[in-house]
Amino acid sequence: MLRRHLIAALALASSLLALPALAEQDKPTPTAKEILAKSTPAEWRTPDPQNLLLMQLPTGRVVIELAPDFTPLHAANIRTLVRGHYFDGLAIIRVQDNFVTQWGDPNDDENGDKSRIRSLGKASKTLPPEFTRAIDPKLPWTALPDGDVYAPEVGFSEGFPVGRDPASGQEWVAHCYGTVGVARDVAPETGSGSSLYAVIGQARRLDHNLAVAGRVLEGMPLLSGLPRGPEPMGFYAKPQQRVTIESVRLAADMPAKDRPAIQVLRTDSASFAALVEAKRNGHNAFYPKPAGKVDLCGIDVPVRAAKPAP
Repeated sequence: MLRRHLIAALALASSLLALPALAEQDKPTPTAKEILAKSTPAEWRTPDPQNLLLMQLPTGRVVIELAPDFTPLHAANIRTLVRGHYFDGLAIIRVQDNFVTQWGDPNDDENGDKSRIRSLGKASKTLPPEFTRAIDPKLPWTALPDGDVYAPEVGFSEGFPVGRDPASGQEWVAHCYGTVGVARDVAPETGSGSSLYAVIGQARRLDHNLAVAGRVLEGMPLLSGLPRGPEPMGFYAKPQQRVTIESVRLAADMPAKDRPAIQVLRTDSASFAALVEAKRNGHNAFYPKPAGKVDLCGIDVPVRAAKPAP
């Protein structure tokens, strides 16, 4: 009898000791807002103004960060186009549902007036394809722990979602939501940067088949919320359906006071790691069962207004 009571007491004590651990396990996962509220200033970076494009639309501003470490030739050519005011007065010519929003010269389309195609100025008309680049161990790399359909390895580098293939030694920026790619014809070298697109849906099948110029940091709703084009592949049938681009400028060419005051969370930071874990194993009263995994395009790298210096 004594032994039975002793075993029962030990079981009760063991269960009481487990209560704090169970309570901690059942505690709701911190929200992204709560995680970011505890981030430190060192975990945020200010984008290089040489890599920031500001596209002004009638409805607002779109800020794009170029990716020169992955597509240096295209980044340089796009800067040349922007400094020559190439995009000013051109238009958003295509919005294909669950795919891309594309902008450029309407006359360069197959139904356009070829005699009125805008000159590229000092920019190159063709470039070597920069669909992938050699894996560089010097670049920051934050690997994701879960698998991927399109790449043997995936993670983040300098804020960009990246796929890697160790067997070939190549890496590339993935076509996730907000990625800005370089449109081209069939020939690989025809993507000069004179026509660009932003991913607004599922586009990973484009990975390592087109060059990626960068990603949108601000203003995605202005691109993803546009009416879908009625023509095949989402092209607009009539000129009045297009959205005119008022201007595109490089932040480095603007007075400091007019540059976008924004910061991007470092993807090699502890706060970013906490966000990834919250996505993978987050739970609360509404989501009691964690997913246990997260895909590359399921993670948004936070962007915020720069905080004034103390």
